Amino acid sequence: SDEEDGSTLAGALRAHVSARLPDYMVPSAFVRLSGLPLTVNGKLDRKALPAPEDDAYARRTYEPPRGEIETALAEIWAELLGLERVGRHDNFFELGGHSLLAVQLLSRAVDLGIKFSAADLFQAPALKELASNVHLESQPSRSGLICVRETGSQPPLFFVPTGLGDCSYIASLAQEMDVDCPVYGLPWPQFSAAQFPTVQEIASQARMAIREIQPRGPYRFSGYSSGGILAYAIAQQLLKLNEAVSFIGLIDVVLFANASRTSPTHMIQEVLLESLELDDEKFEILDRFAGQNSISRLLEKAQRIGAIPLDRDLRNDILTYERATQFQRALALYQVPSLPVEIHQFYANRPLSRRTRSRKTSLGPEASSPLRGWDRILSAETIHAVPIPGDHVTMMSVPENRQVLARRLSTTLNSSSMPDRVPEHGVTGGGTSRSPARAGLVSWRSPEG
Repeated sequence: SDEEDGSTLAGALRAHVSARLPDYMVPSAFVRLSGLPLTVNGKLDRKALPAPEDDAYARRTYEPPRGEIETALAEIWAELLGLERVGRHDNFFELGGHSLLAVQLLSRAVDLGIKFSAADLFQAPALKELASNVHLESQPSRSGLICVRETGSQPPLFFVPTGLGDCSYIASLAQEMDVDCPVYGLPWPQFSAAQFPTVQEIASQARMAIREIQPRGPYRFSGYSSGGILAYAIAQQLLKLNEAVSFIGLIDVVLFANASRTSPTHMIQEVLLESLELDDEKFEILDRFAGQNSISRLLEKAQRIGAIPLDRDLRNDILTYERATQFQRALALYQVPSLPVEIHQFYANRPLSRRTRSRKTSLGPEASSPLRGWDRILSAETIHAVPIPGDHVTMMSVPENRQVLARRLSTTLNSSSMPDRVPEHGVTGGGTSRSPARAGLVSWRSPEG
């Protein structure tokens, strides 16, 4: 192997491993080492592992992109994947692409008027093949909707971003679903540091984008984590317009009775700490530091103590968590109403991590109830609780758990598409006269880590 160049060897190794393992277990890059770096305790020193260079990825014989579409896509790929150049025979996933980057690719392509779906990318991941399936629009869409699957006989399914604005879960989940319908991801709203829209304003933006794709109901929505509350708010607006809402699928969405017991900044700091791989010592350092400092300073501190790679640009992370903080402020002001709908709560059947359970902030009983607190505003018989293996994170991040979620979500959607499941106002079963609840947050992180 020493006589082969890196990309040739990476291609051979990837082909060998791909024949024996499922796709999600196949490495994107292969780095030749004389030995594994170890800590003083004899354990693998992950931080000392070298970052993969270009030739660590499976590269095809380079041929420059041809035409406007190939060239534009190649530029986006190179930027997202951190590569100097991309050839027309290169494969997006072999170069290190994954579901999170796939969603970013779709979003950036839409801005240029280049239209394709995530399904197109999964089926034709080579640049040349993908470009041949692309539609070039003279007027780029202003809706910002991410097309995951373009066609189907059933009404579309619209997924909502998580409270971090993360849509990465949508592509991998939709790929494993057995339901014949178009699938779209809703955009995260624009915001400024000085002003963030209310939940009602965000829902209104989303509603207008949805109606560009589907002018009339019945409408179907799903949302993961606290973003699922936005799906409910969109349904609220459509019901006011006398449109039918036939499906609301909440993926482990907690509705807290008292969301105001801690500040939005503290909530997001807890989420941030959960997303990092920390030993107990570093966790305690950052946990103490978080109480008196901003999110940006907490990220900088995490980088200084080695919890985040030193060469990582923190600007996007800071922006993401600041957006999430503002979204939590909007949720805290949103009075969740009782609606004449049924909801399906796909809840994680394992408890949160030890660190989350031991937080100074008590999560309350809602976090462990299969109904996740929604029985305060809806009658229990209108809430269909569906258990999914894993905790709040691993129900989506672990492929076997995600496959169970995809199957159960598909079964429910296929049932909801039947005509007798869509009476007036979408579904039977009404709300109660109980007082509205304030929206809340449960800790989550991106399936990509």
